[in-house]
Amino acid sequence: MTESAMTGATLPVAFVDDDAELRRANAQTLALAGFRPLPFESATAALAAIDASFAGVVVTDLRMPGMDGMDLYRRLAALDPDLPVILVTGHGDIATAVEAMREGVYDFLAKPFAADRLIQSVRRAAEKRALVMENRRLRAAAEAAEPDSPLIGDAPAIRRLRETLRAIADADVDVLVVGETGSGKEVVAGLLHRLSRRQVREFVALNCAALPESVIESELFGHEPGAFTGAQKKRVGLIEHSSGGTLFLDEIESMPLGTQARLLRVLERREVMPVGANIVRAVDLRVVAAAKVDLGDPRQRAGFREDLYHRLNVVTLRVPPLRERRADVPLLFAHFQARAAQRFRREAPALTEPVRRHLLEHDWPGNVRELVHFAERVVLGLAEVGAAPPAAAPDGASLPERVERYEAGLIREALARHRGDVRSTLEALGLPRKTFYDKLQRYGISRSSYEG
Repeated sequence: MTESAMTGATLPVAFVDDDAELRRANAQTLALAGFRPLPFESATAALAAIDASFAGVVVTDLRMPGMDGMDLYRRLAALDPDLPVILVTGHGDIATAVEAMREGVYDFLAKPFAADRLIQSVRRAAEKRALVMENRRLRAAAEAAEPDSPLIGDAPAIRRLRETLRAIADADVDVLVVGETGSGKEVVAGLLHRLSRRQVREFVALNCAALPESVIESELFGHEPGAFTGAQKKRVGLIEHSSGGTLFLDEIESMPLGTQARLLRVLERREVMPVGANIVRAVDLRVVAAAKVDLGDPRQRAGFREDLYHRLNVVTLRVPPLRERRADVPLLFAHFQARAAQRFRREAPALTEPVRRHLLEHDWPGNVRELVHFAERVVLGLAEVGAAPPAAAPDGASLPERVERYEAGLIREALARHRGDVRSTLEALGLPRKTFYDKLQRYGISRSSYEG
């Protein structure tokens, strides 16, 4: 995390001292370092202005008339035990300050202290406070989020997806859901079912790649007794079973050609004929099909029927991969971590800097499924995430390669923290606009994927 991204011009630092000259001098030092100083002449005045939502750091003198620094610390600790308090002491009070640190004071500064010493201590405390506040924000957001976990988030693509789902839920149109492996296509189909009037009937799912060609037709269309060797009893197929509800066909690109022809007829006529039967049966059908390839591209469609593609493609919903909505990853992680903690009966651990860095920098090729497993490993204490520098380069990488990976990591981190806002990101990184865009292009970073 960059210093500028962490401290920021808006991070407040309460400086409590009854000496007006010291307040002025240190407030100026803090302002020059990029903080927002809040000077207070007394502990009572500081307490009146600080509550548990205070996102900054408190620096207080130990010896003051009325309420002293230790009393102020204890009052603040009762308000929020995670609020970092830095104690300013005279030389004669160092033993008291050491004892205060055992009690929970974050740090102490012995007078007279250099400006750099103050800034270093405040920056470290600010990093700790930022992680605490981020943990609280993520947990609160995860608790308030809908249970449809892959759709949690504020990325524009996810907001559009949620809006489209609500708009088409009660329209009896077939839907094609497109997305990479692990992105949550079945969850999207399930949500579409729950939002529709069809929720009172069955949601029936079939993975077309999981069944051999000799079985899939019987599973879908059903069969009559004696229709083939071993067919001793009548079987109602999944199409008929889903009548009035929703039929979800996952990995439909894997469906055999012969079955595709029969499915096309069902979609066009809304009637099904079981294997071995002579009479068709009407069905109240809604099909949601999912594919991990672009069926609109003839090169990717391969053996998939073009007419079936167009019949399914009344409405297409695209589920974006996690790398296109990086700003949503910490929120999703918090949701999955809370769910895993409940499942394993463990306390959900606080977000650490190495884990936070991994969430923002990893490309998540397995998408939501990979993130779920990572959250489970974190809860179980099995996540192999070290405290290495951001975007650590592989062994053998040259110095320029290491520098580039580190720089790319800092840019991604700043974009995520400022939710893709260009002006704030430029200020945090201290880069000219043209240089910033040149670096985005060089490292293949999509700014829009961090918007939210």
